[in-house]
Amino acid sequence: MNWSEHVQEFVTLWVVVDPLGTLPVFLAVTATLSAPDRRKAALLSVMISFGVLVFFAMAGHWLLQAMDVSIESFQIAGGIVLFLFALTMIHGSSHTDANAPAETNLVDIAIYPLAIPSIASPGAMLAAVVLTDDSRFDFQDRVITLVIFALVLLVTLAIMLTASPVARLIGRGGASVISRVMGMILAALAVDLILSAAARWLHLPAI
Repeated sequence: MNWSEHVQEFVTLWVVVDPLGTLPVFLAVTATLSAPDRRKAALLSVMISFGVLVFFAMAGHWLLQAMDVSIESFQIAGGIVLFLFALTMIHGSSHTDANAPAETNLVDIAIYPLAIPSIASPGAMLAAVVLTDDSRFDFQDRVITLVIFALVLLVTLAIMLTASPVARLIGRGGASVISRVMGMILAALAVDLILSAAARWLHLPAI
């Protein structure tokens, strides 16, 4: 068992999941929910994210090969989805309409945008595929990688569960500002995902 490799995995997963970066998104999309519903949405989103990442860890590489889809194509598609979501955050259309179902339905919020693409982001899905490649690891290493996924997601859950006092502190105006700033950052990340995949496909220098 190579612990240095598993430490590198933890750092990689921490960066791609970005537990701290999830908090502003969580505050923005749960602004109209009660505190108990916020906690339920946080727990459900982490459970869904773990299920998605486990699926990609166990079958993602095989699925992409079976469908003849390259990693680059998957990354570009994920970047486009992430960019479209970032636009809704920038314009405020995802949480300003009082009649929008996504604003009051915690299940919808937990699935999109919290679980996908915020927590189980395209980068996290790609990491799940790459870090559990059959050619690199045996079953024990794969299990350890899944445990590392669980640890990172537990930290993400703990951060989201502290969102209620943060929300009371910054108010709705603060949450709106944070949402738009995070939208710009997510848009930049999405463009970076697309350009990086295109550079690999065209055999260009890394972005």
